[in-house]
Amino acid sequence: MARAWQQPLPEMPAPPPPSAWSRITPPSGYEPQWRRLVDAALELDLGPDDLAAGGLDAVAQVREWKPATVALYSKVARYGGLALPLPATPEPDPVALDLRPLTQLRGDDPEHLRSVAWCALALGWPAPVGVFRSLRRDQVRVTSRRLLLSTDDGEWAVPGALTAWHAWEACRDRFPALAASPWVLPALRRGPGLDSRIGGRLSSQALQATFTKHVRSTVGHLRATVTPSRREAVEQLAADYRRLSYDSYRRLALAAGAPPVSARGVVRAERTVSRTARAGRLAG
Repeated sequence: MARAWQQPLPEMPAPPPPSAWSRITPPSGYEPQWRRLVDAALELDLGPDDLAAGGLDAVAQVREWKPATVALYSKVARYGGLALPLPATPEPDPVALDLRPLTQLRGDDPEHLRSVAWCALALGWPAPVGVFRSLRRDQVRVTSRRLLLSTDDGEWAVPGALTAWHAWEACRDRFPALAASPWVLPALRRGPGLDSRIGGRLSSQALQATFTKHVRSTVGHLRATVTPSRREAVEQLAADYRRLSYDSYRRLALAAGAPPVSARGVVRAERTVSRTARAGRLAG
């Protein structure tokens, strides 16, 4: 049985951070995330005691982690035996946001096409990142007007994603490893893991990073192509996008009326709709 982390005995100095971390067995199934958490803590010379006492605020600030990432590593730390509080995922702010720029094609780079296809699908089918990670191509059927997705939880019709889907599929056909991959969102390059390969299944962490990169590149494109009359609006959109994670993207899609794919996020989306309706009544 793995030894859980324990508070040091009174009057007993804690061991140096590297030694303290090495005494803890990483939680099963979360070894890569645990390693990244330990590396981030050691960068600030923090041991398990320090992290348990002060939380992840200092580490999150240095690493520029979004709230969803902080929630992930808080969970990993708890699985490893550290008594960290699990932070609540914040409500979408603003409660409504134009997400269409993230679904628009503007080149033929494979990473861009993969991200656009993901965002276009998620706008009409806002599944959690873990569901997209395991989504297979044979679960997606194409009709003349929409995509049809089927999982163990049901079937959904997704309008508005055909253009992005066809562009991504055409791109995949140019690369044998991607064409042969069963995953909707496959890896485009090898990662640090021994079993990582082109066309393999991405981790949830990699998908979150992919989404953040896509948001930043979209902001850069909007700023580079904006007309003077719309510059103020684009700058406001860019400020809102800086706070955008995939979790908040899907909650905004749910709040805009997309059908629920799973229970996760639905309650927050309903609260967002209620807040919007209440604000409208007060304004009227």
